[in-house]
Amino acid sequence: MHDLNQRVQELHRRLENIKKYFNIEDKKKDLSGLEAKSMDPNLWDDQENARRLMQNLDFLKKEIEDYKSMDEEVAALLSLSQENDLSKEFAKDIETLGKRIDKFELKSFLTEAYDAKNAIVSIHAGQGGTEAMDWASMLFRMYLRFCERRNWKTETLDISEGDEAGIKSVTFKVEGAYAYGYLKGEAGTHRLVRQSPFNADKLRQTSFALVEVLPELEETDLPDIQIKDEDLEWQFFRASSQGGQNVQKVSTAVRVIHLPTQVTVTAQTERFQEQNRKIALNLLRSKLWLLEQAREEAQKKDLKGEYRPASWGNQIRSYVLHPYKMVKDLRTEVETADPDAVLDGELDQFIDAEIQNP
Repeated sequence: MHDLNQRVQELHRRLENIKKYFNIEDKKKDLSGLEAKSMDPNLWDDQENARRLMQNLDFLKKEIEDYKSMDEEVAALLSLSQENDLSKEFAKDIETLGKRIDKFELKSFLTEAYDAKNAIVSIHAGQGGTEAMDWASMLFRMYLRFCERRNWKTETLDISEGDEAGIKSVTFKVEGAYAYGYLKGEAGTHRLVRQSPFNADKLRQTSFALVEVLPELEETDLPDIQIKDEDLEWQFFRASSQGGQNVQKVSTAVRVIHLPTQVTVTAQTERFQEQNRKIALNLLRSKLWLLEQAREEAQKKDLKGEYRPASWGNQIRSYVLHPYKMVKDLRTEVETADPDAVLDGELDQFIDAEIQNP
C-alpha cells in the first residue's frame, strides 16, 4: 500500500506541473470565445472557416474535459491515500491514470507556434523503381493506420501511382489535435531492408522514401508571407486519380507555380476545380513557410524544436525485415524487434521519444 501511496503522490506532483503550462483559466476563456463565435447565424456562410472553428472548439473542449477528469481522479485517490483507505484494488486505476497523464504530459513539449495545427504529410519514393514505390505505399499505409488508431481524420490531396506497383508520391492531410506537433519528427529519410518481392531470386534490397511534414496554415497564420496573384501560374488538367466521371472528363486537377520561388504544388483528388484550387493554395502557403524556416535555420539551429529539413541525407529510421527483424530510430536509439506492428501503425514509442528528445 505504501508503494501505491507514493505512486499517487507522484501523479499529483506531475499534474501540478502540467497546470503550469496548461493554464486552465485561459483555456476556458478561449473555449467561451469559440462557443460564442459558433452561435453566429452567419457562421456557415464560409463552410471551410466554420468547419475549422468547430474543429478547434471540439479539440479545446476535449482537452479541458480530459484535464478536469484527471484532476478529479487524482484528488479522489489523494484523499483515500491520506485516509489510508488506498487498497490494492485501486492499483489498476492508478496505472490507467498514470498512462493518461503520460499522454497529456507530452503536450508540454509541443509548444512551438504551429504544433497544435493539422498536418500535411508528403511521401516520395526514392531511387529504386518499383521497390521504392512499394516502400512509399507501405509508409503511406503505416501513417494512415497510426492516424486511425488516434481517431484522426485523413484526406488524400494528391497522389501519383507507380507504373507497376506502389506510389511515386502522395500528399495527405491529417486533422487532429496537435497532429503537426506529433508528426513533424517523422520528416526525413526512411530506409527499408528486405527480400525483394519483385525479384524471382528474392535478393536483399534496400529502398528509401522521403517523408515531409508541414503544418496546415491559414492566411492569418502568416501575415508576413504574401501570395500575390501576379506571382502565380495556374495550370489545369484532368486528374489521374480515381474520382468519378466528372474528375476524369473535366480539367478539375490544378497545378500552381509560385514564380518568385518556383515552388510547385498540385491538387487533384476533389471533384471540383475550385476545391482543388483552395487545397493547392494551402499547400503552397505551407511550402513557402518551409522555405522561410530553412532560411532561418542557421540562426536557430541551436534552439530545441526548431525546423530540421526533410532531406535525402537526413536518414531518421531503418526498417529491417531481412535477414533479421528490427526497426531502429537513429536519433533516439529506440528500437523494436516487431516491424510488422510498426508498419501497422504502432509508432507511439518512436514518436513519443522524438518529442521528448532534447
